[in-house]
Amino acid sequence: MAQPDTLLRTRPIAVGQLRAFEAVARHLNFRAASEELALTQSAVSRQIQALEDEVGVSLFLRHTRAVELTAAGVQLLQAVLPSLERMDSAVRQIRRSAGRKSVAISTWASFASMWLIPRLEAFQSQHPDIDIRIDASDAMVDLDTADVDLALRATQASNVPAHAVRLFGEQLTPVVSPWLLKNGRALQRGEDLAHFTLIEANEAQHSQPMDWLTWRHWLKVYRLKKLEPKRWLYFGYAYQIAQAALAGQGVALTRMPLVADSLASGDLVEVLPGMRLDSPMAYWLIVAPHSQARPEVQAFCDWLQGQAAGTRRAIGEA
Repeated sequence: MAQPDTLLRTRPIAVGQLRAFEAVARHLNFRAASEELALTQSAVSRQIQALEDEVGVSLFLRHTRAVELTAAGVQLLQAVLPSLERMDSAVRQIRRSAGRKSVAISTWASFASMWLIPRLEAFQSQHPDIDIRIDASDAMVDLDTADVDLALRATQASNVPAHAVRLFGEQLTPVVSPWLLKNGRALQRGEDLAHFTLIEANEAQHSQPMDWLTWRHWLKVYRLKKLEPKRWLYFGYAYQIAQAALAGQGVALTRMPLVADSLASGDLVEVLPGMRLDSPMAYWLIVAPHSQARPEVQAFCDWLQGQAAGTRRAIGEA
């Protein structure tokens, strides 16, 4: 006879059992989970059995060579994962505050390599006691649970929280290596692009929301949509586009804030400065709620905003 709800077990589940459950659910294999947890396979099996006894239902279907989550197992995993992530994040924050000062930053790979990393030496000279860790990935992170202190993102204003700080906006502009111009045809009008290879983002070709990044969009805006270049060259990342332009492989349609330093040094030339195109994007600083009060994070944010002011001046943004 089934027990009424009032008689069901209400005592808390042991954290060790939840750790074992999460590992087995992730690997769908007891042996792999035991190796990760540095436990014997039988010990992990006992923890899972004890957890199933506490919950009152089976969490896994045991097959000969693998296991499979039951519907109840899937339901429990959805609750366990964020809870364990929050707990681990809190422990990391506590350990960090008790040891060396550090700032963990999440940003996309091209922004890290083209804008942030070249400037970091200035911050480290001013703050030699603060360690910096950069997680350069195009994947968005949840700042409430991730092990990062702040995120630097390029997106539209509607996609950032109210407390986000705008660093600078963005325009697209054609750039080229100066030596390519010396050894080739003149490039003084939009029509002259027909004699060159045009370099752009590959992803923009297949994504309507990214259409503003394409040469086709730029050519359409400036009434050159029938123009056909010498050839096309596509890359997946903004830093690859800039590298191809630096190597003299063609004319690149680039994000102005990311190439401003190369333009200032003369490594790249903005060939049609009167034909920039406004981007719907801006660059934002977003601080994780759990890190806002830490002095080292505030010091980095202050420095970052000073660097952003220099970029705004460089790209002509008021």
